[in-house]
Amino acid sequence: MVELSNAKVFGGIGALLMLIGTFIPTIGPILSIAGIVLIFIAVKTISELTKDNEIYRNYLMHLIISVIAIVALFVIMLVAFGAAGGFTWISGLETTEITDFESFWANFGSIIGGCAVALIVGWILSILAAIYLRRSYNKIAEHTKVDLFKTTGTVYFVGAITTIVLIGLLIIIIARIIEIIAFFSLPDKLPEAVGGEKKEPDRRCPNCGRAIPMDAKACPYCAKKFEE
Repeated sequence: MVELSNAKVFGGIGALLMLIGTFIPTIGPILSIAGIVLIFIAVKTISELTKDNEIYRNYLMHLIISVIAIVALFVIMLVAFGAAGGFTWISGLETTEITDFESFWANFGSIIGGCAVALIVGWILSILAAIYLRRSYNKIAEHTKVDLFKTTGTVYFVGAITTIVLIGLLIIIIARIIEIIAFFSLPDKLPEAVGGEKKEPDRRCPNCGRAIPMDAKACPYCAKKFEE
């Protein structure tokens, strides 16, 4: 049976692996991928329990755009490297004399330009990915009453914007720490179940199908009258 406690464990461990993976050069990427998978499972579980598909769809869009950003970064830089001459460009640097800005730009201009384009494209896509992550986490906070998810989404968004000046990398690390706490702060059950609150029965008009007050004697939308 799918339970919120499962999402709590999967999400917390996944966020922790992503944080650890940031600082380990060798197996770091593997840990980060494992962490992403666990968080994805946690988000999918929450989406199913709350019956809110926006949580899952927004997080999925976040993942897709993040992957596109990484691929675009490497492809653009690879194209720039090829345009500069590829490996022949590297060997040519051994006999090239750089004495002024013009000779420097003639040898490195295409590489620098390609890297700049790649970074800008990656930056824009990372901001877009952060927007979808924020939407997903805001929805989770709304359903679970764990406001740290809103904080996580906002800090991630700020971090994505400020990566252009490098400080964003530190902000993203802070966001990941908050993300860990947010997942481990999830209750074992949704707040409605914990509080024992009973929802008012859902009454709908048999004529137009819209939700109407329980004590209504006529539908306020289609004017259908009900028998006493």
